[in-house]
Amino acid sequence: MRRAEKHSKFDFMSILCGCALAAALLLEHTAASSQQPPQESAPAYLGFDRNDYPGDASLPVLKQSFAFAGYWLNNPPGAKTNSWQGERAILRDAGFGFLVLFNGRASRELKRPADPAALAVLDAQSAIQRARREGFSPGTVIFLDQEEGGRLLPEQKIYVFAWADAILSAGFRAGVYCSGIPVKEAGNESISTADDIREHAGSRKILFFVYNDVCPPSPGCANSKNTPLPSASGIAFAEIWQFAQSPRRKDFARSCHNYGRDDNCYPSLGGGANMIYVDLDSATSADPSNGRP
Repeated sequence: MRRAEKHSKFDFMSILCGCALAAALLLEHTAASSQQPPQESAPAYLGFDRNDYPGDASLPVLKQSFAFAGYWLNNPPGAKTNSWQGERAILRDAGFGFLVLFNGRASRELKRPADPAALAVLDAQSAIQRARREGFSPGTVIFLDQEEGGRLLPEQKIYVFAWADAILSAGFRAGVYCSGIPVKEAGNESISTADDIREHAGSRKILFFVYNDVCPPSPGCANSKNTPLPSASGIAFAEIWQFAQSPRRKDFARSCHNYGRDDNCYPSLGGGANMIYVDLDSATSADPSNGRP
């Protein structure tokens, strides 16, 4: 048993004075802290993406609204050609940051007898070759476009992670464009593609570009003020959020009422760019792929 210690009167008074001094210092620190201005939250940058290159003449007007642009390395979904090829220099000179995209495989392309891992390596090699040819250096984030939502099939996971491994091994950074919309499953549970990928990514460093055009959380086709942070998408770890698509997807964005009459989003400023419809993105960086260097 530990013996209780006794304090002299001098010791007690010393402790009392010390406590009083500590309390006074704490009050002074609290008062000083309350006078400091509150720290501002991280800014959000507005960007756009679209399947077709908007044309050189439209870039000055688009730059007045947007900090960065999506940039396809291969044919965008549903397209037979890639009009973005060879346009990096003029976009960079116009002041745009980059969101570098590579169109991945649909689930039907990964079924047997296909080898998802082998296809992923071939696609990653193609993405790296195209990125270098366009002038993007190692360290650039390349986002693999995965259009299908919900929990990934086993072959899809094999493909995504093998693709990411090959991209990372070449010195580039791996990202995924995928759904951030929760999908209900059995047992009244829900899962988003982004959560599913992150849960199974292991130690891989993958950046997420998520789409969620449901209003709310999406502000709809509102592209001039109060750009939302990507974390407002419902995916707290998202680096980029595509919050509006053109044309409006009525099965998801039916509650969004600020699209154009043709259900497309257009830049808020006039000029030739006013006739160009876009998808709207927010990011925590004005160059989310680090593609300008």
